Order: sequence, then structure tokens, then C-alpha cells
Amino acid sequence: MSKKPRILIVGGVAGGASCAARARRLSETAEIVMFDRGTHVSFANCGLPYYVGNVIQNEEDLLVATPQLFKERFNIEVRLRSNVAAIDRANRRIEVTDLERGTTYGEDYDYLVLSPGARPIRPNLPGIDLPGIFSLRTIPDSRQIVQWIEQFEATQAVVVGGGYIGMEMTENLHTRGLKVTVVERLNQVMPLLDQEMVAPIHDTLIKHGISLYLNDGVAQFEKGEGHRIKLTLQSGHQMETDLVILCIGVRPHTSLAEKAGLDIGPGGGIEVDGQMRTSDPHIWAVGDAVEVRDVVTGQTGVVPLAGPANRQGRIAADAIMGRSSTFRGVQGTSVVGILDHVVAFTGASEKTLQKLGMWDQMEKIYLHPGHHANYYPGAEPISLKFIFKKEDGRIIGAQAVGQKGVEKRIDVVAMAIQMGATVFDLEEAELCYAPQFGSAKDPVNMAGMIAANVLRGDARLAHWEEVEESSALMLDVRDVMEYKQDHVDEAVNIPIDELRRRMQEIPKDREIWTYCFVGQRSYFAARTLTQHGYNVKNISGGFKTFSMHETAKFLS
Repeated sequence: MSKKPRILIVGGVAGGASCAARARRLSETAEIVMFDRGTHVSFANCGLPYYVGNVIQNEEDLLVATPQLFKERFNIEVRLRSNVAAIDRANRRIEVTDLERGTTYGEDYDYLVLSPGARPIRPNLPGIDLPGIFSLRTIPDSRQIVQWIEQFEATQAVVVGGGYIGMEMTENLHTRGLKVTVVERLNQVMPLLDQEMVAPIHDTLIKHGISLYLNDGVAQFEKGEGHRIKLTLQSGHQMETDLVILCIGVRPHTSLAEKAGLDIGPGGGIEVDGQMRTSDPHIWAVGDAVEVRDVVTGQTGVVPLAGPANRQGRIAADAIMGRSSTFRGVQGTSVVGILDHVVAFTGASEKTLQKLGMWDQMEKIYLHPGHHANYYPGAEPISLKFIFKKEDGRIIGAQAVGQKGVEKRIDVVAMAIQMGATVFDLEEAELCYAPQFGSAKDPVNMAGMIAANVLRGDARLAHWEEVEESSALMLDVRDVMEYKQDHVDEAVNIPIDELRRRMQEIPKDREIWTYCFVGQRSYFAARTLTQHGYNVKNISGGFKTFSMHETAKFLS
């Protein structure tokens, strides 16, 4: 490395900006220049939906760092409205177009970092370019949406797509007082989660007056009356609205890399090694445009999340400065607030593992504990799905949904996955406790204990999707009033507190599947019956999990 290396960074926001700042912290002599074709180099794009919702009221609050701050604090030059159009790899030179002046010039580099990000998907549909149809990726995008809402006094909006941004936009448009319709071509919102775990989200959307169109997509857009837009769905259903927000995903922005002949991975992102180096030893790439390895499944793909992008920028700077740091990969840890609910997940889902042919190595459990001690006022349930390996109990994934305390538990599990922990480790995890914050047996401990019981043979599990194919006797051990309110067809009711004196009513020549509301009382019943010679399985998660599965089926 020369005494004064020249580092050029294409693109800012999370990956590029973190790389620039880290490089400066490691070298006072390096010349660092950032280029961005937009009007802001470092902004909180995850905050954009909340600016639209007027939760964040000042646009300036979205600015993480300005060109002036980069110059004064880090001695880093930032050139906005500057499009890097080409890379001359042989001569280590880039071609830059000044979008304000319309001029083109060249810049030499010792090291080049690409952080081009991703671009919103805009399908080739009739009417897609009509005014009032927006994507959300930049501060100008959010500004245009707010201006449109205010100019036309909008009262209705359609959100196309039910992923992260779709749900956040739904919440924030609803917060602004608009009547929101969500159109999602799949049979669920939040498609990275397993379908039953999204059932509470579907419920809360409907409860808050959100119109939900699943298994449907947009066929075309047409101009409606005045500023309004008419949508025709693939089902033939038609609607009119004041504005449309397209939230159907992003594609990695790889045109510059492709033009330069850099290797592109099978998922469409720029291929990089563990130090974020591309197929050119003098060029690195970070952020939403790169392909990374999933540490749980071993698969590679594009994962457009801010946390990994920040870490990748840091790793690239380390590598440029001769350090041996490597990027460990991703596990997709995420959280989304949706109206009065929170959904969070980490690791692999059941459907992903099924798709990869890995599910036969796995087991799952469901539980529904309170987010803090139930005797303390205000406890709210968390529905938690927990996936682990049958062989050794290694934790593979977790999904949780509830109103409070959700992300805290998934954060703990995320670190456990990173450290290669097992369910036995979670049994013994020492987590902070006071009644207003948690329980002496935290939901994370409970998940570990339940899973460990399975692996030790203390509990045999059944799952609700297996019921239709089973000839087992369904034993409902809830109280009589609970049973009368609703129960599984043909289930026999013997309340847990009557089980020992009524045990003779249960046949010993037939397998017994027990259930209660969340799975705890039925586990007690299963242990009692097992020790009296019965062949028993406990249905994981109880009747509450059954209801989640049934809701998912109904909405499909």
C-alpha cells in the first residue's frame, strides 16, 4: 500500500458511508472521495416510511451525515449528483459525470469500493408511469409522496406488496388517516415468515380497517377521475385510489459492475469474497448490491438490510488497510412494527428449510408466553416459533409476533445462532429479570426448556398439520367452559385437574394426542399419562397455534 492511498467510493448510505468513515479512522493519510448520484450521501432510508407518516416531522432528521460533516470531521470529500458511469480496470480509473453541469471527467484510484445499493422493482404493467404511483427509496421519494397527499388531500391509498416496506407504509399511511388497501400476490404478508406466524398480523390489519387482498396482484393501472388512479387486479376486481405505493421488492444495482466485467452471482448480486473483495483485487463491493452467504443454510443471495451493509463497509475498509477482518455472513435478523403488533425473526424458516430439503433434520415448537410476569399488570402474549436440529439441538431459526417484548427475545436467539448455541444453552441462559420486564423463566428460557424436553425424550410432539392424517384420540385437557367455546372436532374433554381420577376413561390401546390452550397443561397431562403406561404425544402450541393455522388456511 502506498503511503497515501487513494480510495474512491461509489455510493453512500449505509455501506459506502460506513466504509469511508472506517477507512479514515484507520488512516489519516489516505485520500478518500465518495461519489453519489443523488442529493444525499448518508441518510436513514429505514426512516422514510415514518417521515411519510409524520412520525418523523423534519426531513433534516433523516440526514445521518452531510458532505460538510464528512469534510470537517473526517476530511472525506463527498461529490453529490455525480454518476460513476464506467470503470477502466486496467488503468484503475473511473469515469464520472457531473449531473449538474453535464460534464464528464476521470479519477484514478488505488482502491475502489462499490456501494450502488438496489433499485425498486417497477413491473412492466400498463399505466405504471401514471402520476401518483410511487416507490420509496430516497428522501426525494418520501417528499413527493407527502406533497401528493397534501396537495390532493388524499384519503385513500393502495400499497402493492406486503413485505417490510409495504407493512411500514401501511402503518404510516393509516397513521396519517388514510384508508389503506394492501394487495399481495402471495397468500400472506411478510412472506419470509411461515404462514401461520403471520396470522396475528392479518388479524390486526383487518381489525384496524385495512383492506387485504391476498393471492392477487395488479394487472393494470388506468387514469381515474382527476388525480385518482384506477387499478384492475388479476382477479378482475377494480378499485380507485388517490395514490399507489409500490413495495414489491428491490433488485441489486449491478449495471456498473456488469459493465466493468466483474463477476455476478446466481442471485443477481455482485460476487464478493469474505473480505468483500470482488473478482478484481482492487475493487470491493458492499451493501444491497452484493451476494452474501446465509450462515444457517449455507445458501448465497442478496439480503438488503442496513445492519449487514454497515458491517460490510467496515470489513471492506479493514481489508483495504491490510487487516484480516472477514464478513461472517447473514442470518436475516429483522423486525417490523405493524400497527399495534411487532413481528421479528432470525435464521431459517420452516418453508425455506422445506424448499432446501433440510426439514427432515429439524424439529419445531410453538409457545405463547407473556412478555413479562403475568401477575404484573399489562402482560401481553408473544407467539414464538422455534426451530432446532433433531441431532444436537443446534438452534436454526425463530419467529415471534406480539405487541410487546418481541424483538428482545429474537435478539437473544439471534446471538445464540451466531455462537452456534443449542437449546440446552438457552435452558441455562441467564437473562435479566424483574416482573415488569420479564419472567424468572424468560420466554427464551421456556423455548430452550421445551425443546430440550423433546430431545431428552421427556416430551413427544405432534403438530396440527398432522391431525387430519392421524387416528389418535384427541384429548382436550382445558376446562369445560373453554372446551364449550371451541374445540377440535371429535376431541374428548377431560380437564387436567380431573385427569387422574378419570384416567380409566382413556383407552390404552390407542395413541393419545393432548392439547390445551398454549401447550403447558397438555404437557403436564402427557407426562402424567406417559408414566401410567399410555402412548402420548403433546400437540405443540395448543389450541392457540391451531387457531393460527386455521386463520392462515382461511385467508389462503
